Amino acid sequence: MGILVAMSAPVVVAVTAGSPAERAGVVPGDRLLTIDDRVPRDVIEYQLLVDAPVVRMSVERGGLHREVVVEKPAGSSLGIEVDSALFDRVRTCDNHCEFCFIYQLPPGLRRSLYVKDDDYRLSFLYGNFTTLTRFTEADLERVISEGLGPLYVSIHATHPEKRIEMLRNRRGATSLRWLTALLDHGVVVHGQVVVCPGLNDGAWLEDTLAGIAERFSDLSSVCIVPLGVSRHNDEPRMRAHTTSEAVDVIETVEAWQERFLAGLGRRLVHAADEYYLLARRQFPALEVYAGVDMTEDGVGMARVFEQEFWKGADEGTAGMPKRSSGFFQSVDGAPALGFRAPRSCGLSGPTTGEVLLTKPRVRPRRDAPVAVLTSELGALVLRPLLASLGRDDVRVLPVKNRYFGGNVGVTGLLVGEDLARVLDSQPVGHRYLLPDVCLSKGRFLDGLEPAELPRPVEVVPADGTSLRSALEIGSLASATAGELT
Repeated sequence: MGILVAMSAPVVVAVTAGSPAERAGVVPGDRLLTIDDRVPRDVIEYQLLVDAPVVRMSVERGGLHREVVVEKPAGSSLGIEVDSALFDRVRTCDNHCEFCFIYQLPPGLRRSLYVKDDDYRLSFLYGNFTTLTRFTEADLERVISEGLGPLYVSIHATHPEKRIEMLRNRRGATSLRWLTALLDHGVVVHGQVVVCPGLNDGAWLEDTLAGIAERFSDLSSVCIVPLGVSRHNDEPRMRAHTTSEAVDVIETVEAWQERFLAGLGRRLVHAADEYYLLARRQFPALEVYAGVDMTEDGVGMARVFEQEFWKGADEGTAGMPKRSSGFFQSVDGAPALGFRAPRSCGLSGPTTGEVLLTKPRVRPRRDAPVAVLTSELGALVLRPLLASLGRDDVRVLPVKNRYFGGNVGVTGLLVGEDLARVLDSQPVGHRYLLPDVCLSKGRFLDGLEPAELPRPVEVVPADGTSLRSALEIGSLASATAGELT
C-alpha cells in the first residue's frame, strides 16, 4: 500500500477585495473547518459547496472558532483562494517504475516535490498522470457523478505481464479495467506511454498500440513520450534514446496514425515533439494535431508555438486547446484550481513582463539587444523562428541543465543555478526574457528567485504570442529612437 500523506484543513491565502467573502469578514490565515456542516475533502468538493447563494462556514482564527455566513448570487465567486488542492490526504503512488522522475531528483529540494502521487483528483485538477492502480469503485462513482474529466492515464503497456514489469506492481496487470470503465461511461481520458529503450519499445510498442486499438479506442488521445534520465538516475536499464531509436518510434507512431485515421477517423496516437528533435525530422503539420489537448505533454507544442508566434493565439491555433499543468505543481506552487485557473507566478511572485532587478539595480533600455533564455531543446525550436525575423539584436540563449543533467532539456525544468551560470558571462544592459513556465510561486525548483540572478530578467508567458509581443516592444523602441535622432 502507498503512504497516505495527511493534509490539514484548507487555509485562506488570499481574499479578493470587494468580494462576498471579504464583506462577510473572511481574512487570509483563516482555516475553513466546515462548509454547510460538511468537511470538504478537496477543492473539487469545496467548489461545489461554495456555489450556493448562502454559504455557512465554520472558521478557525487565532485558536477561536466562529461562524461566517456569506451571501452572494448563486454560482458567483466566493472570493477566496485556499492553499491546497487536497484537504484530506494525497493518495500516493505504490508503483516502483524504473523510469519515475521522482526517483531521479537531486537532494535538497522542497519536501513536497518528492511526493509521488497516484491520485485521480490531481489528474483532473492538474493534468497529472495516474496509473489507476489505486483507483476504486467509489472513485469511479465520484468521477461519473461529478463529471470529473478529462483524466490522464499512464498506460506504458497493455500486455498484463509487461505492465507489471513496467510498474513493478502486480496490480498493473488488472488496473486498466478502470480505464475501460471510465471510457464506457463517457469520461474523457488522455493516455500516455513513456517509452523506455529496450523495455517497451519496438515490438512491445506495436503490441501496446494494438491493445489500445482493440480495447481503448475511445481515448481522446495517446501520447508517446521519451524516457527522461537525469544524472541522479541509478536504474541500470534506463538510458536515453539513440537517434535511430527515435526514428523507429516516429515511424511506428505514424504507421498507427494511418490505421487509426482509417478506422476511427482520427489519428489518436501522437509522438512527442522531442522525438522529432532527436530524429532531426520536421514536425508534423499543425492540422495533424487538431483537437489534441496535450501540448503540455510535449505533443504539438512546437507547431502551436510557431503559429502563435506568427499569427497570434486566436488566429493561429484555432481548435488547438491547451492546458497549463506542471509535473512539480501538483502539491504546492500551483493555484488550487489547477490548470483550470489562469497561469500565474503566484501571490508573491513576479507578474508577466515585470523586469526583475538585481543589484546594482539597472533597468535595461527597451531598445537594448534581447536574449531569449530557454533550454537546449527549446533552442532548437526558437532559433529558426527568431532567425526568420531578420533582426541582429535578438538571440537565443540556451541553458544547459547541469542541475538535473542526463538528457533533461526542457524549459520547465530550468533552475536558477544554471541560469545564473549562463547569465554571469552575458553583457550588462541587455534584455533577458525568462519564460514563466520555469517558475512556481516566484521561485525556481532549486529555491532561487529571479531577482537573485546576476542580470535583470523579464518574465514572459511561455507562448508564441507573448514572446513576439515582448520582442516587438524592443523593435518599436528602437524605431522610435531612430526617428528621434
